[in-house]
Amino acid sequence: MNGLHRMFGAAILGAAALCTTGASAHSASDAYLTLIAEPVHGARNVVHAQWDIALRDLDFVLALDADGDGNITWKELRDRQRDIARYVYPTLGAGSNHGACTITPTAQKVVDHADGAYAAMLFDIACPGNASTMLLDYRLFFAIDPSHRGIVVMRNGSRIATSLLAPDHASVRLTF
Repeated sequence: MNGLHRMFGAAILGAAALCTTGASAHSASDAYLTLIAEPVHGARNVVHAQWDIALRDLDFVLALDADGDGNITWKELRDRQRDIARYVYPTLGAGSNHGACTITPTAQKVVDHADGAYAAMLFDIACPGNASTMLLDYRLFFAIDPSHRGIVVMRNGSRIATSLLAPDHASVRLTF
């Protein structure tokens, strides 16, 4: 009976080790949206933005790794830039009390974070009128990953505002 207890204990320890290894190997799905408000120019507000989205998350939905070797090359990424833009931009909306804001992509590049490479989507948000606030609506990956989070930082001169967006809190009102 003593040997049976040892085998059972060893099996439980082995299963626990496998569960621990699997949990630590996967990073949470986060994206980082940095917004920098420009001083008001005439009849519109402009915000410059950089949206860093993990390549591993984009690969999951868009199969960016064309040859399946586990590495996303610059060529594979460059070949799919339009697909990435078509996937991510419709999941972000902005508006003000003067109407819908326009999101205009300006560039794509790759940046490194501690947990891997990210597609950096650079764009401008232009809001009509001299609005004092902007409502940002964020829905990236929420339909396929309820644990995804959008981390937003808005810089406006010396003021900084942060927000954590999730499926149950997908919008935030930001001050210009």
